[in-house]
Amino acid sequence: MENVHLAGEEEDLYSGYNDYNPTFDSEELENDVGFQQAVRTSHGRRPPMTAKFPGTAIGARPLASSFGARIPLASSMGRPMTGAVQDGAARPMTAVRAAGYTSSLTRGSTFDPLGQSKGPAPSLEAKNEDTPEEKIKILEKKVNDLIEESCMAQSIGALQLALEKAKEAGRKERALVRQREQSGNADHINLDLTYSVLLNLANQYANNEMYPEALNSYQVIVKNKMFSNAGRLKVNMANIYVKQKNYPKAIKFYRMALDQISNAHKEMRIKIMQNIGVVFVRMGQYSDAITSFEHIMSESPNIKTGFNLILCYYAIGDRERMKKAFQKLISVPLGIDDEDKYIPSNDDTDSSMVIEAIKNDKLHQMERDLKVLAEKYIMTAAKLIAPAIETSFATGFDWCVDMVKNSQYVELANDLEINKAITYLRQKDFNQAVETLKTFEKKDSRVKSAAATNLSFLYFLEKDYDQADRYADLAMTADRYNPAALINKGNTVFVKQDYEKAAEFYKEALRNDSSCTEALYNLGLTYKKLNRLEEALDCFLKLHAILRNSAQVMYQLANLYELLEDPQQAIEWLIQVLSVTHTDPQALAKLGELYDGEGDKSQAFQYYYESFRYFPSNIDVIEWLGAYYIETQFCEKAIQYFERATLIQPTQVKWQLMVASCYRRSGNYQKALETYKDIHRKFPENVECLRFLVRLCTDMGLKEVQDYATKLKKAEKMKEIKEQRVKSGREGSARGRRESREGSAGSADSGHSSNSTKGERLSAKMRSLPGSNEPYEASSPKEIDASYVDPLGPQMERPKTGAKRRVEDDDFADEELGDDLLPE
Repeated sequence: MENVHLAGEEEDLYSGYNDYNPTFDSEELENDVGFQQAVRTSHGRRPPMTAKFPGTAIGARPLASSFGARIPLASSMGRPMTGAVQDGAARPMTAVRAAGYTSSLTRGSTFDPLGQSKGPAPSLEAKNEDTPEEKIKILEKKVNDLIEESCMAQSIGALQLALEKAKEAGRKERALVRQREQSGNADHINLDLTYSVLLNLANQYANNEMYPEALNSYQVIVKNKMFSNAGRLKVNMANIYVKQKNYPKAIKFYRMALDQISNAHKEMRIKIMQNIGVVFVRMGQYSDAITSFEHIMSESPNIKTGFNLILCYYAIGDRERMKKAFQKLISVPLGIDDEDKYIPSNDDTDSSMVIEAIKNDKLHQMERDLKVLAEKYIMTAAKLIAPAIETSFATGFDWCVDMVKNSQYVELANDLEINKAITYLRQKDFNQAVETLKTFEKKDSRVKSAAATNLSFLYFLEKDYDQADRYADLAMTADRYNPAALINKGNTVFVKQDYEKAAEFYKEALRNDSSCTEALYNLGLTYKKLNRLEEALDCFLKLHAILRNSAQVMYQLANLYELLEDPQQAIEWLIQVLSVTHTDPQALAKLGELYDGEGDKSQAFQYYYESFRYFPSNIDVIEWLGAYYIETQFCEKAIQYFERATLIQPTQVKWQLMVASCYRRSGNYQKALETYKDIHRKFPENVECLRFLVRLCTDMGLKEVQDYATKLKKAEKMKEIKEQRVKSGREGSARGRRESREGSAGSADSGHSSNSTKGERLSAKMRSLPGSNEPYEASSPKEIDASYVDPLGPQMERPKTGAKRRVEDDDFADEELGDDLLPE
């Protein structure tokens, strides 16, 4: 009990626990006089030593114990702690040599812990690159750099450069192996580097379509047992055989690769089996392909394999299995989130910011692309099997619609219904198509707008513009932002010649969809009708930037430049048209007309002749070519063109007279006489023919001259009587309207000049030929009028119907059925 210490009430049981050696008290360093003086005198101003033993202190600082007492602690040699204070004398800390302090320093020495007073450090020893090890390292680095450069060149499409780099890497790698063998390090060959070089070289051969070389390179890798997992490269070899259409060997290598890939790599095995199925399809072995695809659909179903399986069942005509495969296709999980996930909530600000950040990221774009692809395959499969799975395509479509309604693709059901209407149109069953589309009038706004747009388009093609206008309004009411509906509305206004209003609808369609080429095309036509040619030119130039190879757009640009009196630009654009449509006869004829206007007869003849070759029934082209040969004194060649005109228009006497005139001008009077006689039998009252007959018979001394002269006098009298009757009737009817006619004379004259008929143009050419009182050999000094007038002028505003047409037509660009509604 003597050793038991009882704590009294006044004692603190936990006293002393916070006591520690003040040497480690960093907070009190500012108040430690000895430490502060040591810092101040550390740069050579230290006081002289006072103790006999260097580096030791005279006294020891008392240490607080757990009992609260402070006792001085001595060192193991019986001396006090270093750095302690004795008798109030302070001295700096010693024995910290790493910080630059030393006991050997004397007063006035410089503090130099880094040894800078000794001068700069000696230079590093130069690396000896002549050693075999260093040469090998440098060569390895060059090989790796070449492989990297080859891959980078391939990534930017420089395939030839990538192949050259790969070949150079192969040469360097072989030199590296030889150098290792010479230096005695053959056991340390870098197999990974060799594998990389050979694989890159094989890939570059394949990319450059050098398939035999690529197969040899792959074979080197595959046969080398030192390369692990090289067997899977047989997939690459099989892909090359597919490109070479060596399908049996491709299947052999796919199966060899499949045998060497373990079941742990499930995805790779599935992809190889999918390739095997596709190759069987190309070979026409649908049963073997079905086996592969069915295995994939049971192990790891995906959209592409499900679609391919439906195609195989369709090829063998198995209705029931087509239905089952379609049900499997629409039940394939896509593994994507619902779109509702990306709708921000108003309550949680942080969550809304996160949703805004991920709403358009690459992952969401990938999800959207996958969903669009799945919808495309489902729509295509439904359109394919609908006529095959039931007795009628309508029943098949109804079955597909019912299946889709019960799947995750509910929104596709309405699109399938619209496709049903389009199928009716392809079968020329317009009434059923209209009835099917009319069922959508009570559906939701998007589907209603789509159906109404197609109905408006149909009625517009049937020229029922009132119904087209009604359904265009209905489509706009259901969805004001539907550009197709706005275009159809603009077209119905356009045909009513309210061009300003039509332009407003086209502009609104462009505001809703700036890439809507139909709206831009129609807007250009509208400006052209309003004679705002510069604005029309701007529209078609923008359209040309989008549709670089559109012959219609380039033709419109040529026509606008012609209207703006810039024929050189018009010629350049027409040449671009011909670069796209080499055999368009109307574009060739137009180009000939422009060159003729510029005075370049040889170029004009070339293009007119090419136009005649592709379309030998254009009267204007025939007329120009005949007149050209007459002007150049080759009347014999002109005969064939006027004879063709006679075949096209047998009731027009002018062409037969031109043929006879050509015979007469070429000196073949007997043939000319026979031709005139033939004309007289067909047209006995023709005065011009009788005049030539009288002249020819007189000059040739024939007895029929008197007979033809009598007929000529009778024909001339009949002609005079007819002219007098017409003249008197015209004067009598004009007396009461003389004042009004005089007031409107100016407009009538202009209207007549702008609406001149082809007969007037032909008569101008006829007048250029020798008349009845000219000698047979004489050539007309008058310039032959070969001006071109587009025979399709009044038809230049026609809607696009998808039918083949010449590019000169100023067509409407209507929305075609389904283009903006369904994926391809």
